Amino acid sequence: MGSSPNRIVATVFGAVYLLVGLLGFFVTGPISFVATEGGLLLGIFEVNPLHNVAHLLIGAALLIAGIAGARPAKIVNITVGAAYLLLGVVGFFLVGTPANILALNAPDHFLHLASAIVLLGVGLAAERSSQVATA
Repeated sequence: MGSSPNRIVATVFGAVYLLVGLLGFFVTGPISFVATEGGLLLGIFEVNPLHNVAHLLIGAALLIAGIAGARPAKIVNITVGAAYLLLGVVGFFLVGTPANILALNAPDHFLHLASAIVLLGVGLAAERSSQVATA
């Protein structure tokens, strides 16, 4: 995998999000696919089956990009980081509304914002010296 910070972060986050997506199905058995309230994962994070599928897709994208190389990992880290930043902010306004199709709650928002900070931070800052050297 090399020592690329983008590859390491994408691979680790990808594996974690895949695991979270799989574990989520253990707490969402009887819950509707797009229920606005879900089961509690780790006793804190609310998830429904759609939320679990989103975690699986994001985890797969990150893991595949991390395995593929530094450039794909950087692109996916920035893309997923930006999406999580948007979701983290907008999510606060969705709770308690019919638009909350991912069954988000406040701990989800803070976790999405933390993920955004790490993914965007690494995606935007790492590998700058190698870009300068090859430019």
